[in-house]
Amino acid sequence: MLTLTENATAIVKELTTAPDAPETAGLRISSAPETGFAVAATPQPEPGDLVVEQDGATVYLDQPAAEQLDAMVLDAGVDETGSLQFGLMAQG
Repeated sequence: MLTLTENATAIVKELTTAPDAPETAGLRISSAPETGFAVAATPQPEPGDLVVEQDGATVYLDQPAAEQLDAMVLDAGVDETGSLQFGLMAQG
């Protein structure tokens, strides 16, 4: 199952715990034919999504993404231009 680094956990929680966000808010990763994956904050999972919860961070994965990311670790950070970047690496 997908796991999150400490950085990714903090960023996902920051993106999804705004005062007006529902308790079911999470980061959704879905498979995208052209780009590999699409990542977006969402108020709730879509039907059939796999729910990954880690240290208060919630990530939703559509079925193809869940299969592709099963043994991966999600990392996140902010680059030198201030843009949010997500990365994946194999679980060690």
